[in-house]
Amino acid sequence: MTAIKSRYRCPRCKSYNSVGMDKIFDGRLLFVCSKCSICAVVQKGADADGPDSAYLEFLELYDSGRVTESDDLNAIMRQERILRPTSEIKTLLQKTNESATNRLLNEVLSSKKDYVVEFKLIQDSDYKLGSQVIDLPIDDKIISVLLRKGIKYVYKFQEESIKKILLGVDTVIVAPTASGKTEAFCIPILQKISDRLNSHLPYFLTNQTKVARSQIFAIFLYPTKALSRDQFPKIREFTESLGIRVGIFDGDTPLNERNMVLSAAPQIIITNFDVLHYHLWHRTRFSYLLRTSHFLVIDEAHTYTGVFGANVHYIVKRLERLCKNKLQIIAASATLPNAGQFCKTLFGREIEVIQGEGRKGKINFVMLFPSLQSHRSLVLDLVKRTTGGGHKTIAFSNSHLGSELLSFYLSRQGIKIKVHRAGLLPSVRKEVEQSFKEGKLMAISATPTLELGIDIGDVDAIVSGIVPINRLTQRFGRAARRGQEGYAFLALGNDPISQYYTSHPDDYFADEEQLYTDPSNPFVQEYQILAMTCDKPISKSELYTLNTNNTNVNNTIEKLVAENLIKRSSDEKNLVPNFKKAYEILNGYNIRGIGNTVDIIFNGNVVGGRSLPQAIEELHENAIYFLSGKRYQVKKLHYKVNDASQPYYAELVSIPSDYPYYTRAMVGEWPNVIQIYEQKKVFGVDVKYCSLKIRKKVIGYTNIEIGQEVTQGTKIMFSEPIEFEFITKGFVFRAPKPLGTLKDANDEDYLEMSGYHASEHVLIEGSSMITGGASQDMGGVSLGSSGVIFIHDGSIGGNGASKVLYDRFEAAIKRALRILMECPCKSESGCPRCTYSYKCGNNNEYLHKNAAIDILDRAVSGEETEINLDIQADRSLV
Repeated sequence: MTAIKSRYRCPRCKSYNSVGMDKIFDGRLLFVCSKCSICAVVQKGADADGPDSAYLEFLELYDSGRVTESDDLNAIMRQERILRPTSEIKTLLQKTNESATNRLLNEVLSSKKDYVVEFKLIQDSDYKLGSQVIDLPIDDKIISVLLRKGIKYVYKFQEESIKKILLGVDTVIVAPTASGKTEAFCIPILQKISDRLNSHLPYFLTNQTKVARSQIFAIFLYPTKALSRDQFPKIREFTESLGIRVGIFDGDTPLNERNMVLSAAPQIIITNFDVLHYHLWHRTRFSYLLRTSHFLVIDEAHTYTGVFGANVHYIVKRLERLCKNKLQIIAASATLPNAGQFCKTLFGREIEVIQGEGRKGKINFVMLFPSLQSHRSLVLDLVKRTTGGGHKTIAFSNSHLGSELLSFYLSRQGIKIKVHRAGLLPSVRKEVEQSFKEGKLMAISATPTLELGIDIGDVDAIVSGIVPINRLTQRFGRAARRGQEGYAFLALGNDPISQYYTSHPDDYFADEEQLYTDPSNPFVQEYQILAMTCDKPISKSELYTLNTNNTNVNNTIEKLVAENLIKRSSDEKNLVPNFKKAYEILNGYNIRGIGNTVDIIFNGNVVGGRSLPQAIEELHENAIYFLSGKRYQVKKLHYKVNDASQPYYAELVSIPSDYPYYTRAMVGEWPNVIQIYEQKKVFGVDVKYCSLKIRKKVIGYTNIEIGQEVTQGTKIMFSEPIEFEFITKGFVFRAPKPLGTLKDANDEDYLEMSGYHASEHVLIEGSSMITGGASQDMGGVSLGSSGVIFIHDGSIGGNGASKVLYDRFEAAIKRALRILMECPCKSESGCPRCTYSYKCGNNNEYLHKNAAIDILDRAVSGEETEINLDIQADRSLV
């Protein structure tokens, strides 16, 4: 509980030290006497004039007869969503017989610290059974494996998948974790391989059987090497019965196993897109073996979003043009509302969607809003309760910093917990997975890296920050997979969307994630078209097939020709690479992101890395950097703008364990429109979707005290800013002028620019669930008092996130306005639950809540605005 330790004398019963004071989520204070039970909510926050001043206001309320009995306070607490009455908690616990005696649930729901937004028991879905396995059109040996595993029937979606794949249909199987997707695609592919190997067609006559049995027929692709190895035994259990060989070929495959694959190729190869990319453009022996493939299986397809997805789009095209046979594509994905459209963009062809049912087992799901404590305190409390009850727990955060801070605080309190996130060395992540599986760790603090189906042993409980409902379903699919009772706690936070869902929980279950990627990213195109020429020269006739999904590559080709990276053959029929230059460029390219990487060095060793432009915000001089639950300070950042002739790296040094701060960069951005792709009217506001050149400057940083739930800190400015310039995509509009609020303004410029800045914040943060959490991949900037607001992709070249918001901008404006109007805070600048943003590059200054309400209300009312791209502004507010 966010309790302020001062205790005061009660004005009614005269008891000393009996009046306690607690801080409510919106800054108000709750006074309660433990002896006579009088209580009151005080508007004045303790941070303003100190707790004594707030106590004086409590005395004034008593003198004027405006205090109440604690029994009567229940109605107030319920109405203002501070706490639910005890009677309602008991009713919730009676939803099942087990809940009433469940110690963990009783403790969490009755904590008196949080508002219980929702509690429900999620049990086995009403699975639709399909045929008996003995009636399926598959080999008896596959049937024997299924029967040996105790599977007598397949589910309806599995039967449908098997039949569609056997017919050669390109398919995406969409179902939650642990629902049987692997069997749904593995069985028909093995059947088709078996049929081909045992065919009596001339190609497979006896004198050619050995050749056929040393050919790759299917490529199974997984997003991580760990997941490949996790799925390998499951697949091999089926293949061995048919005499079909399966192998893994990736960066962790030992040399002797690699040589075995190259000398006698298995019929199924398990690998990843990074390996495909490398071997295709290097024209290796492995790349030639892939050319006999008939089937391309992409598991966890929902992970290939943004820039990574754009690269995957081209790698699939590159593989297709080299294969002798038309590839049948089979994808498997977590539950998604737009799976068909997303896969069409990703693979460049129509894909039939087969929808699977939900999870197995029983999950107790609780949604909590931290009304009388901070979000971090809520998460800490939940993990301590779950692990204290012997429940192995994964706590998911939505950022690197969040996962590191959680591990930092819990480790201080004696909880055995480690961090699992991108940016850590693979060996570190593997050690964490193994320690958890063996029971040496009770908890893992993770980013979405552990959403995938890697087997890390028993997981009893999931604690998650706010994510779209289908992502949350993927996360709590990790719990209770072995039949035990599981728990999933959604910890709402100190942000606009959490405030909204506390009042509108039904909307949370309706707001599903929309996946996005952008194959037209010009930087991805440049690298991938260059790699394509290295795979095999591009003929003139191929250019038409490349210009699909609005990914016109002609301009990219002309640019590569002008830079002497590719050239036309002497007969003008083909495009061929300048191999020396191409190899220099492609060797440093990472398909999972664009931009040079800044290596992180500690004691002379590389311990991690961050890509530009994010790196200059996290690794500037004196920045505090979290790594595996420990804090380090950046001694020096070796980086020169637009000069990649030398490696970029940041040197870390140790700091004392009691060092009181962490840091957040102060950032300025100056965008310029390059080209307009689309434009439309949203209500009356002119909005243009375009390509942008953005000049980013880190001008300083703020020191934020560890343990303090604040969004502002002490500012330290650089004598010389750190700069980075990049091209991306986004949209721009001019917001209506807040004329109603300006009438009473002392400083019109300040009020106007603060209103636009607050509007930009809430439009991005508050629309997160409308866009399926895309706000994490976006940035925004308002230009002074001009009213011009840019919202853009955070990745070089674009990742598709801002396009999702552009397409849903009308709904986003409406929701942003509701968030502002429903937030009870009285502060001029607003609060973390409405106008503040944890990503703000201006220390959450220049914010005006009422002006933002005025602006958005005028927009919804249809006020007309036009955007002139000749914009002059003296201040950039990020």
